[in-house]
Amino acid sequence: MELKRSRTARRGRIEIIPMIDVMFFLLATFMLASLAMQRLDAVRINLPSGRAQPINASEPLTISVDGNDAVSVNRHIVRVDQVEAEVKRLLRPDGNVIIAADDHAGHGAVVQAMLAARRAGAEHFLIAVHRE
Repeated sequence: MELKRSRTARRGRIEIIPMIDVMFFLLATFMLASLAMQRLDAVRINLPSGRAQPINASEPLTISVDGNDAVSVNRHIVRVDQVEAEVKRLLRPDGNVIIAADDHAGHGAVVQAMLAARRAGAEHFLIAVHRE
C-alpha cells in the first residue's frame, strides 16, 4: 500500500527584500557610528611638524591658538584676559597644560596665553606638534 504525502515537496526560496532591509540598516548604523567618532567641534589648527613622544592623558587641559590669534581653552573660545579664570576652573592637580598653537599664530598671543595659564597655577607645558 502506498501512502500519499500530505504536502507536496516545495523548493526553497531566498527572499531578497528582507536582506536588502538589513543591509540598509547596517549601512545607516555604520555611517552614524563613524560620524559619532569625528570631533566636529574641534578647533582647526595646523600644528608644526616635529618628533615627540605621545602622552598618556585622557582629557588634558588644552590651550589652542589659531592662525588669527584667537585663543580657546578646551575648545571654548575665550579672550586672552579670560584664560586665567578658565584655566583655574579646569586645571587638574598635576598642572599639565597642552599648548596647541597654529603654525601661523603670533608669538605674542601664545606667550600671553601661557603666562595667563602660569598665573592660574599651571606648572608644566606640553607643546603639541604634528608627528612626522
